Parts: sequence; C-alpha cells; structure tokens
Amino acid sequence: MTGSHQTLTLLLFGAVIAVTLAITTWASRRRRGSPEEFYAGGRLFSPMENGFAIAGDYMSAASFLGISGLIALYGYDGMLYAVGFLVAWLVVLLLVAELVRNCGRFTLADVVTARLRERPVRIASGISCVTVCVLYLVAQMVGAGSLVALLLGGTSGAARSWTVIGVGALMVVYVSCGGMRATTWIQIVKAVLLLGGALTLTVLVLMRFGGDIAALLSGAAEHSGHGRDFLAPGLRYGGGWTHRLDFVSLGLALVLGTAGLPHILSRFYTVPTARAARRSVVWSIVLIGAFYLMTIVLGFGAAALLGSGTVRGSDPAGNTAVPLLSLELGGGAGSTGGPVLFALMAAVAFATILAVVAGITLASSASVAHDLYASLSRRGKGGKGRRRGEVGVARIAAAGVGVVAIGLGLLAQHLNVAFLVGLAFAVAAAANLPVLLYALFWRRFNTRGAIWSVYGGLVPAVALVVFSPVVSGAPGALFPGFDFAVFPLENPGLVAIPLGFLCGWLGTVTSREAPDAAGHAVTEVRSLTGAGAV
Repeated sequence: MTGSHQTLTLLLFGAVIAVTLAITTWASRRRRGSPEEFYAGGRLFSPMENGFAIAGDYMSAASFLGISGLIALYGYDGMLYAVGFLVAWLVVLLLVAELVRNCGRFTLADVVTARLRERPVRIASGISCVTVCVLYLVAQMVGAGSLVALLLGGTSGAARSWTVIGVGALMVVYVSCGGMRATTWIQIVKAVLLLGGALTLTVLVLMRFGGDIAALLSGAAEHSGHGRDFLAPGLRYGGGWTHRLDFVSLGLALVLGTAGLPHILSRFYTVPTARAARRSVVWSIVLIGAFYLMTIVLGFGAAALLGSGTVRGSDPAGNTAVPLLSLELGGGAGSTGGPVLFALMAAVAFATILAVVAGITLASSASVAHDLYASLSRRGKGGKGRRRGEVGVARIAAAGVGVVAIGLGLLAQHLNVAFLVGLAFAVAAAANLPVLLYALFWRRFNTRGAIWSVYGGLVPAVALVVFSPVVSGAPGALFPGFDFAVFPLENPGLVAIPLGFLCGWLGTVTSREAPDAAGHAVTEVRSLTGAGAV
C-alpha cells in the first residue's frame, strides 16, 4: 500500500476517534452525576436503540476479524465459532433478558443478592465480573494491534504496542467522561458502520462468484491447501480426543457464556421496562444473526480469493483476513479501489474495537464501584453521599481496568482474538451463569451456595487456563519457552462450567441457612411481572 493510502486510512481512523470523542463530550455536558445516569444512561433508550447498542456490544473485533480469519484458515471448524455465538442469543432471550431487567438495577450482583446476604455475594460476583471483563478486553486490544500493524507494514511490533496503549487510553476517556449514555451512542454508530461494511464486502464476494454459494465453497476448498477436508469437521478440532473435547468445551462456553457476560447484562437496564428489554433482544437477534451469516461468507471468501496460506502469512492467527479481503475485492494493492476499500474496512474495524472496549470497561468499572467498593464501604458513608462516591470510584476504576488490560494485551499480541474471547465466555459461563440461574429459579438457593458457585466456577476456570497449552508448553503459547501445561485442553469450559453448577448445589445443601421461601416468592413475582422493578 502506498503512503497516500496509508494517509487516507489514518485520516479515517482520526475521523472515527473524533466522532466518538464528540459523542463523549456531548454526553458529559448533560451528566448529573447520578448512578442511574452513569451506569444505565437514565434508562431512557428505546428498544430499537438498545437493540442496536446490544448488537454493537456483541459484534466485537473478535467476531469481525477473528472468526472470519478462523474460517479462512480452518473452514468448517472455524465456522462453528459463528454458529456458537449466534445460538447463544437464544439462551439470553429465553432465560435471562426479561427476568434480569425486572430483578436487577445495575449489575449481575443486584439480581443475585435480592434474597441472599448481600456483602459476601456482591464481593464474589464483583470479582468474577471484573475477571471476565479483563479477559474480553485483552481480546479487543490484540485485535486493534493486529489491524494497525497490518496498516503500517504488517511486521511492526512497536505499532501493535502503541495501538494497544492508545486504545486503552481512549476507552478510559469514553467511560470516565461519558458513562453509559456516551457508550450506548458509540455502540449504535459502530453497529451501523459495521453492518454496512460487512454487507458491502459480502455483496462483493458473492458478485465475484455470480451469487453461487457452491462455487464459493469449492473455490475456498481449492485454495485452502486442504481440498475437500476444508469443508468437513476436523481441521482444528479433529485428530485426537483432546481436540474433540476442546471443541465440546468451546461450544459449551460460547452457548452458555453470553448470558453471563457483564456488559451484555448491563444493557438490559438502559431501557425503562422488561418488555422493552425483551424487544431489545429481538432487535439484536435479527442484527446479530445477519452479521454472523455475513462473517461466514467473508471467511470462505478470504480462503477462495486469497488462499489460506496468504492469510496465515500475514498473521498466523488469521486476524487480518478481512482487511486483506477488502484489498483484494477493491482491485488489489496496485489499484485505487483496493487500498480505499481497505482503509474503509480498517476504519470500521477500529470503530468496532473502540466501541466494544468502552462497553466492557463500563461494565467492569460498575462491578468495582457498585459491588466491591459499595460492599467494603457499607459501614461508612450512607445514602446519597455514598452513591456520589460510588460514581467517582467507577471513573477511577475505569482507569485501573484500562491499565491492567493494556498490560495483558501487550503480552497476548500473537494469540487469535476469537480464541481469547472463547476464554472470557468460558469464565462467564462457569462463574456467572450458575449463580444467576440458581438465584432466579431455585427456591432453596442460599448465600453459601451463591459464594461457592461463583468461586467454584471462577477459580477452576482461571487455574485451568494458566496450566493449559495457551500459557505454556506449545509454540503459540503466551510463554513458549516454559512448559507447565498439565491440563490438555485450551478451553476450560468443559470442566469449569459443571464445577460451577456443582459447587452451587453442594454449598446450598450443606448449609445450615434456612431457605428464604418468602424472598424467593417475591423474586419470582418480581421477575415475571416486573412489580417493584426500578
């Protein structure tokens, strides 16, 4: 790509940053400093607006860059990521969306503590939510680094590092100054840009093959280097029992983890009623469903038009497949259209990263301030003073989370972003989903069960990742020079998710705490009718 085209891309990046900062400035001028405004945007968004914002939160850089890249490298096995992300929304719609909106206020802990001892449960839930958010943030950082490194020549480690630092600094500004109102509008703008960009590339791919899907798949198989095996299971998750179990583990994490993601749950509080929350999910399902279908076309399109070897040569993890595909669809590196289309898609992907990191950072800062800080300072200031302090702590927490995410993002730069998101989903499914479902549906559930459920899912999930081939003992690990990998699977969901449910049940049945039947009845009525919801 020539210097003028790089300049165009950098100008578009600058425009994206300018627009998002303008939205943040606008939102910060209208703020009143209340928790309802900072955490939930005043609960003033319509179902359609919130549906676009949810879709914007969910359609991350991992989806746009990582899943398409995995499909380009592994064909059928890579496509399973897209299917998993899509199916997960049915769990959200059927099990949690409306009930969470009725029972909660700002965070997951608000739902769980409705009939349990508040302090220990809120602390456990806060720790779990922050862990999930940091893992998810790292994936977005890695995606940003890959994108800008490709723009500046594909091999610049310094560019990756400075991009991670820059994105981290921007996300702190968005959340600290604009809160949920700014974050939501950034998500809406990003969702429109991303869907428009994906639709443009999808149409161009299909035009190359005359609208013939069979020709597209045949071309992908032919240029993948694997022949017809590219369209069958087994390239990534075949060849041995560990790979097959890893596939089952990943599928469980993707399908169950969405309902435990803190930044998705917090979106249900930005609308005024439970009915609006449910309609928001319907809107988001339509948008997300269309998007993931398009990522499948883009992944196979990259394999067919570029070849898996070219994609792997640019980035071994496949994160740059979509930008390279846009360059090819526009006419190639020597043309005018190719670099222009590349620049547009790079800007869209960059906007995607900025928006998603803002949403996750806001959710994590809410967990720190509303759950951890509020619990630990409960014996101090009370009422209005404590709530004001809570918002201040949330702004400071955003900076702290940003620093941690930047540090981990610099360490994990060569890992596939979709794979990193799979880890975040596994922790969410193991630590957050069991306690949420038990609190909503099990009459006997008590405080010990809630604590055991959270830590019983969180600790094994994190420990198994530390002792897995992701961290050591493999060429692509975080520390390839060390080998302390005693757990053979890359995704811990298969073990950690059942442990989370088992520990919740075991803690409940071994506790002497009497079941709060009246509290459960109140929770049940409130979750189903919305009576008493804020």
